[in-house]
Amino acid sequence: MDFFNFLDLRITDIIDILLVAILLYYIYKLVRGTVAINIFIGIVIVWGFWKLTQLLDMKMISSVVGGFMSVGLIALIVVFQQEIRKFLLMIGSTNFANKRNFVKRFKFLRQEGITSKLNVDAILKACDTMSRSRTGAILVIKRSNSLDFVKSSGDTMNVEINQPIIESIFYKNSPLHDGAAIIENNNIMATRVILPLSNERNIPLRFGLRHRAAVGITERTDAIALVVSEETGSISYINNGVFVPFKDLSDLANKIKMDIL
Repeated sequence: MDFFNFLDLRITDIIDILLVAILLYYIYKLVRGTVAINIFIGIVIVWGFWKLTQLLDMKMISSVVGGFMSVGLIALIVVFQQEIRKFLLMIGSTNFANKRNFVKRFKFLRQEGITSKLNVDAILKACDTMSRSRTGAILVIKRSNSLDFVKSSGDTMNVEINQPIIESIFYKNSPLHDGAAIIENNNIMATRVILPLSNERNIPLRFGLRHRAAVGITERTDAIALVVSEETGSISYINNGVFVPFKDLSDLANKIKMDIL
């Protein structure tokens, strides 16, 4: 029967399905935790319905939904402009081809017991100490996207992470405390870095420029950020332009380790 011809799979069909699955996975990863996730799910449902009507040869409804999908493409570019930017940054990242284990980037072969080299405990202990003394700080942790475009605005440094180093950088009388610190591969690579500010209007007014800068860099790249408020001493964790809630420092450590794997 012609209806079941799609069951006659070829190698190229399997590769095609795998590539689509990878693409959808990365799109989902980019919009996860944002309001765009609901739009993304809605698009997937409409697209699946469209393909179902084509498969069942329902020409009228298929043409209507197909017209909606084609016309809505321009609107989608506007809605997902930040996510599209991050996706293109990820594809064009200068260090993308230098990874020894390419498949590891897709997390399909994640092995138990493999953890990041990042000293998360030292970072959080420093944040906890600065929180108690109400010392303002912003730490940006690089993942896959290059942060060279912001690192150049600060002072170059290449020091392995430890608690005293972080605290000394953001000490109120330190010449390095003003601005963000960039962390790569368990090293502090730059200090006094100027970050792009977010234009998001939904950020609560109680958060100042330090938090808005953290949201801005995580909107434009896949980096994550930790902010210690100088006014309240509270610690904020920002990922993908969103404030991520956590119960305590132990819970925060687990979230960071999961996100940087």
